[in-house]
Amino acid sequence: MTTPSNKPHKAFTELPVVDISLLYSEDAEERVIAAKSLDKAAREVGFLYLKGHQIPTDLINNLKRVVKNYFSQDEDEKMSSYIGLSKNHSGYVPIGEEGFYSTEKKKPDLKEAFDIGPDTPSLMKRFEQDAKIQWPKNKDFQINVKAYYDAMLELSRVLFKGFALALGLAEDTFTKHLTTPPSQLRLIHYFDNPDAKETDSGIGAHTDYEFFTILLPTAPGLQVLNGANEWINVPLVDDCFVINIGDMMELISNGQYVATSHRVRQVKEERYSFPFFSSLDYDTVVAPIEEFVTDNQVSSYEPLICGDHLLAQTIQTFSYLQKKAERGEVNLPENSRSLLSFGQSANKEG
Repeated sequence: MTTPSNKPHKAFTELPVVDISLLYSEDAEERVIAAKSLDKAAREVGFLYLKGHQIPTDLINNLKRVVKNYFSQDEDEKMSSYIGLSKNHSGYVPIGEEGFYSTEKKKPDLKEAFDIGPDTPSLMKRFEQDAKIQWPKNKDFQINVKAYYDAMLELSRVLFKGFALALGLAEDTFTKHLTTPPSQLRLIHYFDNPDAKETDSGIGAHTDYEFFTILLPTAPGLQVLNGANEWINVPLVDDCFVINIGDMMELISNGQYVATSHRVRQVKEERYSFPFFSSLDYDTVVAPIEEFVTDNQVSSYEPLICGDHLLAQTIQTFSYLQKKAERGEVNLPENSRSLLSFGQSANKEG
């Protein structure tokens, strides 16, 4: 990995708010103005609040409603769509199914989830060429979750254009590789724990695998690591999503943008979280863009196939896939990176 000569992020104490309203403008100069705000936040923090996103409130409220109803069911009903029964990594994720195995990992993350992505080509396209999302029986859930997924795909397209402009690249640099991406939506339920301590983990420290994440949380609990190696709380801000830089954006920008480590801790109240992990098409070769490789900033990032990186990280995280790997049913792609290979954790001890 490239080791920066100084800390990649500032010692921020709060996240910046970026209004992307102008990214929807027909005026190219106005889109550049919005992109400059994105660039500043991505370089200095790697996390930001996003406003001006044009996602309808009704869409968000319907998502929250059907997800809350889904997770209120008994365990047997939820396990009828267990993710290990799917062919394309979709379905219910029970407590203890996954974990980020860092040095702080001592017990299962205190959460359950439901994951969806595209039918096909999916994250599992190496092993399953034709698969469908594993939905629960409830049609109301399917309709509203799919509507939210589609809205996030469109928002990610706007943001991919914005980040291209932010990096001084042609506006379609990323979107020309955005046809059928294996982008994933996670519906996460964190259990209430009034006696939660700072050491209680809702999810361990990690970076996200994809280019960027569009997160909608319903309660506090998220913490991000700043440039002074301090964990900073991220409170809710009305009408804003939370955006963070992922591994693939760090790689393709040659470290211009660095993935920020984050975790969920001390969840005292019931909490839902809806991260959408924005990817490019599975077969996209992700390598540092030529403009960012100079005599002063030689790259030691090795090219990766976008979907292969996501697959490798997922296999190393989910226990059902690790069992499949032991049986020889799946295998890590060539040149797979270990977990925690990007971001601050790749550049400093601890």
